[in-house]
Amino acid sequence: MSINVALDGPSGAGKSTIAKAAAQKLKYLYVDTGAMYRAVALYVLSCGKKTDNAQEVISALKNIEISLIHTDEGQRIILNGEDVSDKIRTPEISMAASQVSSIPETREFLLSLQKNLARENNVIMDGRDIGTVVLPDAQVKIFLTASCEERAKRRYKELVERGENVVYDDILRDIEQRDYNDIHREIAPLKKAEDAVEIDTTGICFEKAVSKVIWTIKDSVAKFSRREIPAVRPVKKGNKTPLWKRIAHEFLRLVAKAIYHIYLDLHFEGLENVPKDGSNIFASNHRSYTDPILISLKPKVMFSFMAKEELFKKNIFFTAVIKIFGAFPVARGKGGAEAVDMSLERLNKGYNLVIFPEGTRSRDGRVLKGKTGVALVAAMAQVPVIPVGIVFEGNIKFRRKVTVRFGKPIIPKEIGVDDCSSKKLRILRNEIMASITELVEENVNKL
Repeated sequence: MSINVALDGPSGAGKSTIAKAAAQKLKYLYVDTGAMYRAVALYVLSCGKKTDNAQEVISALKNIEISLIHTDEGQRIILNGEDVSDKIRTPEISMAASQVSSIPETREFLLSLQKNLARENNVIMDGRDIGTVVLPDAQVKIFLTASCEERAKRRYKELVERGENVVYDDILRDIEQRDYNDIHREIAPLKKAEDAVEIDTTGICFEKAVSKVIWTIKDSVAKFSRREIPAVRPVKKGNKTPLWKRIAHEFLRLVAKAIYHIYLDLHFEGLENVPKDGSNIFASNHRSYTDPILISLKPKVMFSFMAKEELFKKNIFFTAVIKIFGAFPVARGKGGAEAVDMSLERLNKGYNLVIFPEGTRSRDGRVLKGKTGVALVAAMAQVPVIPVGIVFEGNIKFRRKVTVRFGKPIIPKEIGVDDCSSKKLRILRNEIMASITELVEENVNKL
């Protein structure tokens, strides 16, 4: 299996030079994704088109052919048969690259090339969203950063040594603007992956920065190779919660159901897909804080769901309500094994478990990229996963039409997921996310 290193960070943090040096010492393939976007920007500008005009950029993509070649001097970027490695290294192209990279079609255009390189080689790939979007399953994730002033000084020195007439303050402003654009763009913004190791290169020499990156890679790869595959711990299905809890839950469910039907224009579809027993996982897209309650209004079995630890500190009444509806706290950054153990415990007690694979709410209703946690719990427990699509326009408000659609159960063993290897977990996660997306898009078409 190839080793993938995702190296992200802001413009001017030294990603390219550091990644290139580390790759050379480790005998990995270096992939400069930023150079690909710069090549696109160069072509668009050379055609007299605007890089901040999506339609003009999209129309130019069909005429672009990009490839990477690797020489003794390093990686060279080839644009339509021409080596443009030097032409793309200007402040103008840097800013233009930020603009074209915010266009979804540009990212899609380059994504397959980047993924193929990672699939077939041990790679160090640098960019803005490698660990979060391009290679979310990379064994090693590094977020390389430095202060704006430090990055501006490096860039200024580099351009002056190349004989260019530049002003430091202009470069600093360009870097600050580039950071703002990259962080706030709607598509794949610059963001540190949750499991990335941050390395700040402010005030340290190049050789030390390279050594830090290499040490991090070797340490992460060693830990990954030692990682044990979790054992399958099948759950015996059925309602095993105490009778009094089931009666109390049913009363609260009916009360909540009445209130929600008064407040919302609420519709349920696919109820024939909802099991009548417990110990199932309901995997849903995430639109609002009310999602767990919306999902649990129809099934008569008690539900449980993970909730951020901070929610249990809001106020006594709110904490009591979410506990009644089965919430249990998970601390950010520490929820891995603890969250899995708690989930298995709830499933063994006969609860249905609600999990939101996206990990965060979608503001516009689009289904985000799913994480592997839901697949891990389902594979370990070997329980059915019922995909759920929740759809409404805008925000939850009085008499807003809300559709909750339940899809056909996904049985891990029936799709060949009988262990918790990373390959099997990806298969299950992809199946779950594809089903959720289909339910959401089908509901959207009916709104």
